[in-house]
Amino acid sequence: MFLRLSSLCLSALLICCVLAPGTSFASSPARATLESTVTRVLDILKSPDYRDTAKRDAERNKIEAEIRNIFDYEEFSARTVGANWPSFTADQKNRFTEAFAQLLRATYLEKIDGYNGERIAYTGELASTKGDKVEVQTAVTLKDGKTVPVAYRMLEKQGRWVVYDVIIEGVSLVKNYRSQFQDLLTKGTPDQLIERVRSKADEVRAKAAQ
Repeated sequence: MFLRLSSLCLSALLICCVLAPGTSFASSPARATLESTVTRVLDILKSPDYRDTAKRDAERNKIEAEIRNIFDYEEFSARTVGANWPSFTADQKNRFTEAFAQLLRATYLEKIDGYNGERIAYTGELASTKGDKVEVQTAVTLKDGKTVPVAYRMLEKQGRWVVYDVIIEGVSLVKNYRSQFQDLLTKGTPDQLIERVRSKADEVRAKAAQ
């Protein structure tokens, strides 16, 4: 479970964006941000440069920058560690955020070449009372015809909309990691957790490079 959910949610950003049949609601700023990110990622994936092995790393760096721009790693980190976050020192928070970001990016890059024309339909949105948080609801259609509900929870931060959680088939990415991290913190220290996450990121990166 350590990587399963993150693999699917990050891969979901690679799929083709189409409106679900019969939908007519206007695009919110949050959804527009998500759509524009996916469009730019797809443009890179479809570019001849991406298929050029000599330019592949540079193109992947462009995709990584797009994901980094929409995924708020600091928010993800604070929410996944949960109640233990205040006990982390400022240095530990910084190191954990970087290690967790490396894990998510490594997982994403490992899965990126698996894009196979999957589609995503936007099925609805839920907004908080204050309007500062939005859940963009989608349905991913896989090549075998299976439909997987994926919802992106977004918040407005410093004038832009960012993703802080992904819900896949009713399971929260944040809660999934929180459960694992709490177990590790019960048995160990923040520094040990950071090293565990960093080690997992290195493992995934090495596998992708094979």
